[in-house]
Amino acid sequence: MTESHRIIRASEIGQWVYCQRAWLLARQGYENKNVAALRSGRTAHQQHSRRVARAWRLRFLAFIFFALAAALLLVFLFLR
Repeated sequence: MTESHRIIRASEIGQWVYCQRAWLLARQGYENKNVAALRSGRTAHQQHSRRVARAWRLRFLAFIFFALAAALLLVFLFLR
């Protein structure tokens, strides 16, 4: 992919807004010296992502149980 067609991620936009020089240096290949903070942030984002995915799965499961309960209620009412 050519440099003019490179995808710019949201984190890069945030970095540019915070410090245009840091953004430019990162694009030129310089690495950030604050590796511990970056690692900590990445870990926090991964944990949050797992929690969000779990919440969606639980929400879907709750919907399935609700639909099943509604179906059983309808069967009970009509077979009575």
